[in-house]
Amino acid sequence: MHVQSFLGGQWVDGEGSNVWSDPTTGEVFAHTATGGLDLAGAFAYARETGLAGMAQMTFHDRANILRACGKLIDANKEALYELSFATGATRADSWIDIEGGAGTLFSYGSKGTNELPNAKLVVDGPAEVLARDGSFLGQHVYTPRQGVAVQINAFNFPVWGMLEKFAPAFLAGMPVIAKAAEQTCFLTEAMVRLLVDAELLPAGALQLVCAPGHDILDHVASQDVVAFTGSAATARSIRAHERVLACNPRLGMETDSINCSILGPDVIGNATMLDLFVNEVHDEISTKAGQKCTAIRRVMVPSASADAVAAALQEKLNGVPLGDPRDESVRIGPLATPLQKERVVAAIDHLAKDCEVVMDGRKVAGVSEDSAFVGPTVLRARGVNAAAAVHATEAFGPVCTIIEYNNIDELCELVAAGDGALVGSLFSADQSAIVSIITRLAPLHGRLLVVNEENAKTSTGHGSPLPVLVHGGPGRAGGGEELGGIRGVHHYMQRTALQGSPTTLAAISGRWMKGAPEIDAGVHPFRIPFHELEIGTSFNSEERLVTLEDIEAFAHLTGDIFYAHMDEEAARRNPLFGGRVAHGYFLVSAAAGLFVDPPYGPVLGNYGIDNLRFTRPVKPGTRIKVRLTCKSKSFRASRGYGEVAWDTEITDQDGNVCAAYDVLTMVSELAVPDGGKPA
Repeated sequence: MHVQSFLGGQWVDGEGSNVWSDPTTGEVFAHTATGGLDLAGAFAYARETGLAGMAQMTFHDRANILRACGKLIDANKEALYELSFATGATRADSWIDIEGGAGTLFSYGSKGTNELPNAKLVVDGPAEVLARDGSFLGQHVYTPRQGVAVQINAFNFPVWGMLEKFAPAFLAGMPVIAKAAEQTCFLTEAMVRLLVDAELLPAGALQLVCAPGHDILDHVASQDVVAFTGSAATARSIRAHERVLACNPRLGMETDSINCSILGPDVIGNATMLDLFVNEVHDEISTKAGQKCTAIRRVMVPSASADAVAAALQEKLNGVPLGDPRDESVRIGPLATPLQKERVVAAIDHLAKDCEVVMDGRKVAGVSEDSAFVGPTVLRARGVNAAAAVHATEAFGPVCTIIEYNNIDELCELVAAGDGALVGSLFSADQSAIVSIITRLAPLHGRLLVVNEENAKTSTGHGSPLPVLVHGGPGRAGGGEELGGIRGVHHYMQRTALQGSPTTLAAISGRWMKGAPEIDAGVHPFRIPFHELEIGTSFNSEERLVTLEDIEAFAHLTGDIFYAHMDEEAARRNPLFGGRVAHGYFLVSAAAGLFVDPPYGPVLGNYGIDNLRFTRPVKPGTRIKVRLTCKSKSFRASRGYGEVAWDTEITDQDGNVCAAYDVLTMVSELAVPDGGKPA
């Protein structure tokens, strides 16, 4: 198999040839180029063609494309599974990579349409009033960075590893140049070919490098974003790169971390919790042959439980089938390459100088000499010197080390010695101990999982990054953040504080702000179809007198007989009210009666109220009225209607604001939906 790169809108061959063998059989499987790729041209193509195409799309447009890409990968997963065996992965391992990758696209597609507007920028929070009269405001917005997302990926997850970076960058509006790890890039190439052949992506949105790419950083500029997954040593070289220092692109690093899983001090003698813990460690050693950035490397246990954990773990791992990943009975396949095997064995050798070897997988019987097998390996740290080595050395394979602790203070010191991690987990049922441990360890981790009998069956596990949660970590883990839902999208965007008049900021942001012009459409806004409705279209109601009878009727109807509404003497003692006042929810209900246009029309329904605040008490005898203004719009093409937020204020006869909130409605694009016949 000759692996190509996809650059400048076409598949290209580079120069030279690197040879890659099947890690199970040792037979030559793939050839990749050693160089000769026009990366300068790739960057130019991304900046010119890619950015131009992406700029024409809204967040919803791109979200829908991500979903379509996910469906395509899922529909062709069997071919990818077959190819994935040559990476050393079993089918279960590949499920995480292939279907996990498709699932990430689905997740970001859903997040994009549900949490982002059908627009080209994102408004971040409410406007800040900068002048007393409201004529000068500040508004934060997010816009796509005008550069290239350069993504340098690791070998262990050739599909998911690329897609977990690509999805948020593409959704944000940045074209991507993905540099795949050469060892397993043949699987990445096959996945990208599916997307290219289906013509799902706009031109220049995704390019793929399947070669060393030593000069890829020579072409970065200030608007670019560089994301890297791999070794801490390579991350240091990226940060120190001359071009990176000169241009200061945004960096995101995810590097090898020595993650821990902790057996809580309360679990001594609890057989159920002990089994849950051992099973989790076993799974993390077995999955992907331990080649996961989130795998458990340090097994932290109370001294009194160390012997039991070591014995149980050894017994469980002894029964794990190891061999050709194509065999459905095999649980652990080989490492990705013979070179990876050499590195893992060298790391075990180093750890074994100071640690007791409980279970040794450095030599595996009955496999080809050219294969890359390493068996499950368990070490046990005894003494300060052993623990020091374990905190600083990662064997990136099916390897873990048991470390004993005597109390929570000692435990936290031992965990901190790892200098930051992607993930940690704690198995405990003692809430006091959990709170003490987690609050101290949270600053050292990007993610922390707490497991007990309540969530053991539903937990996604220690080593499973999720699209909706941050994947990254401080210190040794690289200091970056990936995924995290829309947080990951924001990483590829620029947050800017805009300052100006309400009129100007409303025009830029597509969101009406108080002080901007109100539009009188000549008809009630609820009569206007979505596409004809303008931001700023307003309705100002007639007045309504709030009476004591209203308050008492509402109290009896709802059962809300709180003293402030029903007991004049008690209400007078309340310094906020000084007498009986109307229910806040009565005001909201009465306001709806003032602004709702009853006949069937474009407004399909109300789906919520946001940002409700009661700012001034309303006493009997007060006259209230409502101002309703179209604040923002977001169309859902797949559903045939749009979502409209209406800025709403209830004021009294003196113009004082008594309540403010956003009314959320679904509005049809048709003047009279369903041909005028109510559903």
